[in-house]
Amino acid sequence: MAALLQIHEPGKTPGADEGKPALAIGIDLGTTNSVVAVSRDGQPEILRDGDGKALIPSVVAYAADRSAVVGAAAKHLLLDRPESVIGSVKRLMGRGVKDMKSLAGALPFDIEPADEDATGMVRLNVAGHRLTPVEISAEILKALKQRAESHLGGKVERAVVTVPAYFDDAARAATKDAARLAGLEVLRLVNEPTAAALAYGLDKQAEGLYAVYDLGGGTFDISLLRLEKGVFQVLATGGDAALGGDDFDHAVAEHFLHRRGQRTGGVKLTSSEAKMALMAARLAKECLTNQDEGDWVLDVNGEQTHHSLGRDELEALIAPLVERTVNLCRHVLEDAGLTADKIQGVVLVGGSTRVPLVRRRVGEIFGQVPLDDINPDEVVAAGAALQAEALTTGSDTLLLDVTPLSLGIETMGGLSEKIIHRNTPIPVAKAQEFTTYQEGQTAMSIHVVQGEREMVDQCRSLARFELAGIPPMTAGAARIRVTFCVDADGLLAVGATEATTGVEARVEVKPSYGLGEEEMAKMLRDSMVHASQDMATRLLAEARVEAGRSLNAIAAALAADRDLLERGERAAIEKAMARVDAAVKNDDRGAIDKAVEDLEAATFAFAERRMDRGIRTALRGVSVERLDDGGEDAEEGAA
Repeated sequence: MAALLQIHEPGKTPGADEGKPALAIGIDLGTTNSVVAVSRDGQPEILRDGDGKALIPSVVAYAADRSAVVGAAAKHLLLDRPESVIGSVKRLMGRGVKDMKSLAGALPFDIEPADEDATGMVRLNVAGHRLTPVEISAEILKALKQRAESHLGGKVERAVVTVPAYFDDAARAATKDAARLAGLEVLRLVNEPTAAALAYGLDKQAEGLYAVYDLGGGTFDISLLRLEKGVFQVLATGGDAALGGDDFDHAVAEHFLHRRGQRTGGVKLTSSEAKMALMAARLAKECLTNQDEGDWVLDVNGEQTHHSLGRDELEALIAPLVERTVNLCRHVLEDAGLTADKIQGVVLVGGSTRVPLVRRRVGEIFGQVPLDDINPDEVVAAGAALQAEALTTGSDTLLLDVTPLSLGIETMGGLSEKIIHRNTPIPVAKAQEFTTYQEGQTAMSIHVVQGEREMVDQCRSLARFELAGIPPMTAGAARIRVTFCVDADGLLAVGATEATTGVEARVEVKPSYGLGEEEMAKMLRDSMVHASQDMATRLLAEARVEAGRSLNAIAAALAADRDLLERGERAAIEKAMARVDAAVKNDDRGAIDKAVEDLEAATFAFAERRMDRGIRTALRGVSVERLDDGGEDAEEGAA
């Protein structure tokens, strides 16, 4: 018996009026950092940790038992166990080994040699585990989901996830796979610049033409949008899926290593050393955002070298990369048939837009100071949350996005025939007729490609399928209609039909870089079967990390202020530290937590004495009169 169709009021979805509203979140899955948000009554809220931090570093650390730690705790482990830590994995989504960027000839990843080819998803070796970028990204998404569930006090199973506008079909499919593996149904994949414009437009009630300049850790997008009466229409988009703040880090690291090589003769890096060099370079870049110069240490092959760098030098190193973004801005303006003076505002998105040179050049190309009254790290997640609310409870807002790259098929001679051109509004369906090339041809191989180049070998291959059963005819007599359908997520389905017989073939384009359905199903089965065990393992790993941090902090305090303790007190603290150390080696999380609590209690008086000493040191030589004056000034200032 056929299922009955359910009909609901416009702007509403089933369940929205029932006791509990459906919980859906907005996720900005970033190269460097990720953010999660939720929206209620059109007001997005960025979800933060106990310290008020919104950003979760997109870094994952793996233990020997394959348990994963995500975020700041994983980032801290980079110093001690770089081989077990991986970041910037978003750059590998939907990509092969040939797409990776090396540092001084070394990749900051350990690649599994069995898959060193351009046709399959790359596999990485992390702490001895063979992992795909999809599985690693799923761990980050699980951490975001966990934060949301903690804040909302209920299960979260649906999300809007943002992707770079210039992500191709393979990267989008990989992102959806990662969300499924994390236990999230993706309501919509929204382009990051569109999400940012949505958040900005609704917040500021803006209307008119706006440019969204989005420079993140691994990708760059520039989009031109028209905002009018709740309709957000993307007019044109451009960008580079392999250009971002990570490339700034590479430029600085290469500069440091070149100088080091002149002093030490140069030694080939391991993947762990490449990670450490990139970490030092990223720190230098971030510091030079707010200061004019600094000095940084590079520790490679057991040898430390010191490197000074000024802001002018940094800008000279990254200027060619920034100019690439400027040229892409010019091209997008041309595509839209607009000049810079028609743009009413430029919205900055992504942490890399904090770099002074970037802001300066964006201002110059558009002839105006970019809008900086919104947090570039958080605005994308806010827009995703607004879209999640719209899709679950109804909204008057309409998003009209575009496909960033042209889609077509291979024709004779290795040519790419475009069927859907870039910057076509989505969802969209288009068809075109083709014919046979040879006499009596009874089948046609259809090769689906994506890209702007004219030759197939210069475009990205998405899928291949065969239309069989064509009646034998003279060459050119058969009529094969090929239909391309792009959904609201930017994902593609292709069909082919022969006119006289009606024989047809169809493929949901699952790029070769994505996971196969069988492999994906196995991962999902494993994640469900081992869900509780995985969570327990994760919590145990996190407890071990926190215990290690406590031990390191107390060891440093004892080294600095041991004289504040009596011999018996020192012995009690050392005994408590030993209990923590012993607990960490076992698998009892409760025992670890209890040992850490006991250690905190044992060091409470010590901490108070250290604080008293710090205050006395800070006030040494300061007269009572100065303190009184300071108090009066403070009161007057407050008044």
